Amino acid sequence: MVPLAALWLPILLSAVVAFLVSSLIHMVLPWHKNDYRGVPEEERLRQAVRPLAIPAGDYMVPRPSSMQEMRSPEFMKKVHEGPNLIVTVLPSGPSSMGRSLALWFVYLLVVAVFAAYVAGRALTPASERMEVFRFAATTAFLGFAGALWQMSIWYRRSFGTTFRATVDGLIYACITGGFLAWLWPH
Repeated sequence: MVPLAALWLPILLSAVVAFLVSSLIHMVLPWHKNDYRGVPEEERLRQAVRPLAIPAGDYMVPRPSSMQEMRSPEFMKKVHEGPNLIVTVLPSGPSSMGRSLALWFVYLLVVAVFAAYVAGRALTPASERMEVFRFAATTAFLGFAGALWQMSIWYRRSFGTTFRATVDGLIYACITGGFLAWLWPH
């Protein structure tokens, strides 16, 4: 068993490097360029929706209030007429990436802590580096990519977008596993 406190350096370094790599993936590579498509006649949609002053949040249209309503002919008519939407509304005004980047870094740290914890409980200081990598990278991969597929399964998010994000998760997991294996106490 390896105490979590002995793994603070690889946890921190893996988060920093994964943060930098994710920045390159999203800012330099065209990998995620088409994750979100534009809406036809965007300006007409914006003009139609703006007066509703919808608060920031997640919404579903049409949305039944109960299982009984979901089976009603009136609700089924709405579904057949469309549009059927699952929408995230962001606050109006300029957005700052600072909050999102800070939360992303905290998330990278949290996943690295869990990966280190699992590896530290399963392995000893004498463990082979590849064994450490296997435990840590697998745990990190589940943290970075395990739940992404639910969005495609239940909410019809593009499987392409989910696949690309899963590959990103694999990259971040390998970084996390690599730093833990490299700096594993022996």
